[in-house]
Amino acid sequence: MVRWALYAAIPLLAVAAVSLAFVLRSPAAKPAMSSSPPASTSAAATWKPGAKRAPDFALRDEHGKPVSIAAFRGRPVLVAFLDPLCRDFCPVEAQRLSAAARSVTGTKPAIVAVSVNTAGNRPSILKLDRRKWNVPAQWTWAVGSERELARVWHAYHIEVITTPKVIAGVHTQAVSHTEASYLIDAHGDQRALFLWPYTAGAVEQSLRATAP
Repeated sequence: MVRWALYAAIPLLAVAAVSLAFVLRSPAAKPAMSSSPPASTSAAATWKPGAKRAPDFALRDEHGKPVSIAAFRGRPVLVAFLDPLCRDFCPVEAQRLSAAARSVTGTKPAIVAVSVNTAGNRPSILKLDRRKWNVPAQWTWAVGSERELARVWHAYHIEVITTPKVIAGVHTQAVSHTEASYLIDAHGDQRALFLWPYTAGAVEQSLRATAP
């Protein structure tokens, strides 16, 4: 698995900005086991209530219905950036987010998975991922055109690199992207950032800490 480090300014509480390394992962190759960092048991960054408004967006789910952060107001939302065609890290990340969401009692958080690969946005692929990744009912895919998705990636500091490739004579693309997820509270405020790899417990901890 090829990795690149990208840096984004992350406001932390009263601090103006802190530079954090966002990891890009590509499904093109796999790393040696010794190079894999341990999964984080806590959020990479947190914000106080009202300190940072989560960027809203207007995308669609696999059925063509509108998807936005505002539509989930009143309940927490986990926003992840995943490749529907990924078969290594993204499914594991989806499963850990799902485990954290299932562990919470009371109001269950919504999980919004923003696609980073337009080649995987077909309803049949998204439906297959739902089943194979074993995600909960509150899982929602968020897809759109390259331009629409790029605006969302930029707003959340997600870097996406697409490289054309040919497999058995078929032209396709390899996608490398920042593996990051955000927790947005019931009021629409950004409260926590998780950088892969992280544990389900890290997300569960933040969900409980931000519960009303």
